[in-house]
Amino acid sequence: MKFGIFMAPFHWKGENPTLSLERDLEIIQWLDQLGYDEAWIGEHHSAGWEIIASPEVFIATAAERTRNIKLGTGVISLPYHHPMMVANRMVLLDHLTRGRVMLVWVPARS
Repeated sequence: MKFGIFMAPFHWKGENPTLSLERDLEIIQWLDQLGYDEAWIGEHHSAGWEIIASPEVFIATAAERTRNIKLGTGVISLPYHHPMMVANRMVLLDHLTRGRVMLVWVPARS
């Protein structure tokens, strides 16, 4: 059996976004240490409590702090991105994470 988590981009309204993101990264570090298999990071665009607008940037940071856990986009909304640029970023992340990145995209806005 494998274990994973979906890191919804929801955070407490009014909380310092920098501290919220740091807490999310610490959670993923703990999950890696506990032996979780994967973590999925969602993309949402709003001010306030949904503060992860770029799962790829978040994944790159999380990858530097972890060694084993696979990190996935949950999801990339293609209407906001050129598909070729998404592909280029994911190929780069695949190399930087040594194969620990996973891609999920949707054709509609999330």
